[in-house]
Amino acid sequence: MENSNPGKDISLEDIQSKFPLVAKKDSSHYSNFEIANVEFGPGKCPVFAGPNMVESKELIIDVALNIQKSGASFLRGGAFKPLTFPYRSEKYTETRESGLEWLAEAKSITGMPVITEIMEEKYLSMIGGVADILQIGARNMQNYPLLTACAKSGKPIMLKRGFGCSLRDWLGAAEYILVEGNKRVILCERGIVAPHTHRSTSRFLLDLQVVPAAQEVTHLPVVTDPSHACFWRPWVPKLAKASVAVGANGLMIEVHPDPSQAAVDPLQAIDYLEFNDLMMQLKRLGDACEVTVGSGR
Repeated sequence: MENSNPGKDISLEDIQSKFPLVAKKDSSHYSNFEIANVEFGPGKCPVFAGPNMVESKELIIDVALNIQKSGASFLRGGAFKPLTFPYRSEKYTETRESGLEWLAEAKSITGMPVITEIMEEKYLSMIGGVADILQIGARNMQNYPLLTACAKSGKPIMLKRGFGCSLRDWLGAAEYILVEGNKRVILCERGIVAPHTHRSTSRFLLDLQVVPAAQEVTHLPVVTDPSHACFWRPWVPKLAKASVAVGANGLMIEVHPDPSQAAVDPLQAIDYLEFNDLMMQLKRLGDACEVTVGSGR
């Protein structure tokens, strides 16, 4: 990369031989591509919104209709969910094949493109038939056989950063996708583990610094997920606005009609009114930063 001085974590050798496809060719090199008629690249900040888990057909359709009105770009929701602990209940579970069917129906009714998580290669064809973007979760960031299989499908991929992984690790994982010829890759910062005392239940710290740091090295879009990072509803709007200000190429926001009753992660989702207010603020901030936030409507 031209005039590059990557620093301690990433060396010039890494850029030249470890992830040459992920690395920028020069300072002006940025990927521009479309997914389901949504543009990604400099000056664009698509918004992925929806519940952590697809709980029911009625809920996901209602969410899709409401976030669409507010200007979201993609409907997000997990049908297959990796949970921290193995125990499930009637409320705290996965909807799996049914959840995918409900996402497909919401997509059919609203026309909103869908992003959903894939955990196992054996479900690739099924999930790929519904999803416009395959999401690789933080826990699977270095599951290289899964990355390779998803890359070969040709579907666009969002690669979430592992919460204990460096920028170097993250870009190395992305190279596994690009080396298979799949160029529509989105990087997602979703919070890292670090000693902190401001709130023990926040779980992770949103690494805003990694956005410009990654953009110095890679041409791929870099988005953030404030919801999963802070795990605390009152902080989500501020971290979302900070993400736009720092130059993020997209946002993933957890939205639920009744956050306190959400089946998964009830502490971090915002409701429809909060999301609508946030989108209006983000669009004004985007105007100041010369960035189009969400659908642009």
